[in-house]
Amino acid sequence: MKHARVAYEGVIYDAIQLGEGIQLTNGKIVMEDEVVWLPPFVPQTIFALGLNYAEHARELSFHTPSEPLVFLKGPNTIVGHRGKTVRPSDVTFMHYECELAVVIGKMARNVKAKDAYDYIRGYTIANDYAFRDYLENYYRPNLRVKNRDSSTAIGPWLVDAEDIQDPMNLKLQTFVNGEKTQEGNTSDMIISIPELIEYLSGFMTLNPGDVILTGTPKGSVDTKVGDEVVTEIEGLGRLVNTIVAEPVLQQ
Repeated sequence: MKHARVAYEGVIYDAIQLGEGIQLTNGKIVMEDEVVWLPPFVPQTIFALGLNYAEHARELSFHTPSEPLVFLKGPNTIVGHRGKTVRPSDVTFMHYECELAVVIGKMARNVKAKDAYDYIRGYTIANDYAFRDYLENYYRPNLRVKNRDSSTAIGPWLVDAEDIQDPMNLKLQTFVNGEKTQEGNTSDMIISIPELIEYLSGFMTLNPGDVILTGTPKGSVDTKVGDEVVTEIEGLGRLVNTIVAEPVLQQ
């Protein structure tokens, strides 16, 4: 089943996909363009992976990591489907990153890889923008590269784990203004989803609502103000995001 969170007529609802529309928890059926899309779940700790696809690491001239290169993201970064992401006025290279997002469903501590799928609630799409001008050192991506407000679009749906037969074999694609600019497959991850859960839960407790952004394939293209960026993952749908200019502050 595909789950969403939306705002309709000033009220926030959980919802499910129903044909071409969505059904709110009050039973009302509305069309997708009648609602404001929110992240499909309330994120808790947000983990993100750097350089988890070998060709993307080579694309950026980095060595492939021998263990997960994990960093944390704040809740300020999250924006929903059809949301807007600001391109800072001083940035010369801002690119999307289509990523499979793994949502934890129950408390996990010292979980072995063979049992890891039992702890997953579901999957969604993340478009985790990077601002390359702010890259300062090897500990990539650093705080300013990956923690700008509204820099991580997520959604539109949270798809139940049991509805995804093999999350390690899903096609990922990105389109900028209708032109395909990125394509890959989750089978190309260096460190798999079960391995990531084993690694993280080995030194800290994972809780329901924690989310792991699992990295992106090659295909880093600069995006400009006005661009519509669509990230798609097989079985999960399509996530739409628009790049907007930084507001001009009044003196």
